[in-house]
Amino acid sequence: MKAVIFAGGTGKRLWPLSRKKSPKQFIKIINNQTMLQVCVRRLYPQFTPQDIFVSTGKRYKSDVRHQLPEIPFSNILMEPEMRDVGPAVGLVTAIMLKRFPDEPMSILWGDHLVKNDKAFRKILKNTEEIIRNDPNKIVFIAQKPRFASQNLGWIEYGEKVEVVDLVDTYSFKSFKYQPDEKTALSFFKSENHTWNIGYFVTTPKFLWEQYRQFCPDLFKKLEKIYDACDTEQFEDVLNSIYPTIEKISFDNAILEKLDPKSAYVISEDLGWSDIGAWEALKEALETSRESNVTSGSVLLEDSEDSLVYNYEDGKTIVGIDLEDHLIVNTRDVLLITKKTSVPKIKTFVESLKDGPHEDLT
Repeated sequence: MKAVIFAGGTGKRLWPLSRKKSPKQFIKIINNQTMLQVCVRRLYPQFTPQDIFVSTGKRYKSDVRHQLPEIPFSNILMEPEMRDVGPAVGLVTAIMLKRFPDEPMSILWGDHLVKNDKAFRKILKNTEEIIRNDPNKIVFIAQKPRFASQNLGWIEYGEKVEVVDLVDTYSFKSFKYQPDEKTALSFFKSENHTWNIGYFVTTPKFLWEQYRQFCPDLFKKLEKIYDACDTEQFEDVLNSIYPTIEKISFDNAILEKLDPKSAYVISEDLGWSDIGAWEALKEALETSRESNVTSGSVLLEDSEDSLVYNYEDGKTIVGIDLEDHLIVNTRDVLLITKKTSVPKIKTFVESLKDGPHEDLT
């Protein structure tokens, strides 16, 4: 099986650590490793470097090569510019179709935390077996919900259809993206809903057919890129066609139109978290709701439920009587806010565009 890790986002909600020039997946956040490095090393030894591919923006090519020197350069798949997840997955599908049309392919994300590595690798092995036995299927790997999240997508699944190595596989029913509070609570209380974390396993040939069927305009452009794959004309064709593709999410492009009969669901407790914002990082790393999460030179007194990250050498952050605070200190920015105000960070960063402080974005 081939593993494709997407590592092209900008991560505005993790500002001021994550910037356009250095997004969150390339920054050391956990155990002195970047999220991308943690993601790749989670796959070893089940995958070899030759079986791991990284999809990223062209501007981050050097970051990927520096942080993952063991990954072959031909396995770094680069978008000329960002066109949302629908086209990004389509581009990867075109390239993988040319190279490994019938090989199981797992789609993963380079800015997520998965604490239960062993269970995760076991599930990937199980899904590989399922897809090898039935290449015209897609298996969604989901996280058992920990709370009634309104920010994530949810998967509704049906009856148990298969058990592989003590891992249950269920039929797929439907998706629901970012439900309202009442709906999210009903999903959480039910026994047949789970978090959609964006991980799935299928074959390039199957996914290619979904693009052909559901996104004819996008498919026509992807087909031209496919024809040029692994030829001397590939870069020119990619650079001329890809930026003209209309932006569309993968959910809108494919998932919402997928035939439920072609999909399975595996829902397990992977210890998964999307480190998309500071409060998510706090939730992922904390030992309890009241505990503090710190990094760098930090001294806290009579403080609880706070995250304090200090990336400046030669300076110590001292916090007294902090509660529900977020403090992030970098070389050029000191951010101090309440955890409940984290959603405002993205809006604030976007307000800096075209202004005197744009260099901070």
